[in-house]
Amino acid sequence: MINVSMEMEQYDCPFVHASDGHEVAFSSVHCDTGPDRTEVRMVAEATDRTTLESGLSTVRSHDAVAEYELFSKVDNVAKFRTVVGPTAAMGIVHDHDGYITGPFYAEAGTETWHVGFDEPDRVDGALAALERDHEFDVVGRDDTDEAELHQLVQNAGAAMTLIEGCRDLSDVERQTLEAAVTDGYYENPRDATLGTLADRFDVSKPAVSKNLRRGEQKMIQRVIEAIENIE
Repeated sequence: MINVSMEMEQYDCPFVHASDGHEVAFSSVHCDTGPDRTEVRMVAEATDRTTLESGLSTVRSHDAVAEYELFSKVDNVAKFRTVVGPTAAMGIVHDHDGYITGPFYAEAGTETWHVGFDEPDRVDGALAALERDHEFDVVGRDDTDEAELHQLVQNAGAAMTLIEGCRDLSDVERQTLEAAVTDGYYENPRDATLGTLADRFDVSKPAVSKNLRRGEQKMIQRVIEAIENIE
């Protein structure tokens, strides 16, 4: 399998169109594509509730949207389902036997795609066809053989364990861990100390130490679980 990641501008896509006009980002949770329709479950996140409402309204009223169902809306985040017609770019991908291999993300008028092909000539043909009428950048291309693909599938559970560990972190724990890494707290010798981290967050050294320990404990536990799940 050849997996291609690209950043695509396609304004016949309702999510790209909405993200271009409003400060709202769209992430796919599940995508079921076909030659005539695509059903997508999405998460939308905006800068505020008013912007979220405007972005969702733009999606709902787009000509390509055949169905729209809102599941939840909390503050500046919403979950919803849509059924949309094929975009011109997706039609080209389908014509060259391509398929979606991962979630897509739309923000500021650009959509990040992950698409797969079984043969190199199908990739080259699809990219050549896209170049005629579309603006895009290929940001990654990986050729995965059968053995590597089997390992990826087998270890998907381990990867999800690590992702869930990141989600378990509170905002304070995540920010503290990020600062500790970027400032060099874990380097040898250390470029940062509990004191410098405490000053950065305007808290006491015991407080920043507690946040670090909690974050480290959560992540280490998830790493151990992931190691146990690796095939």
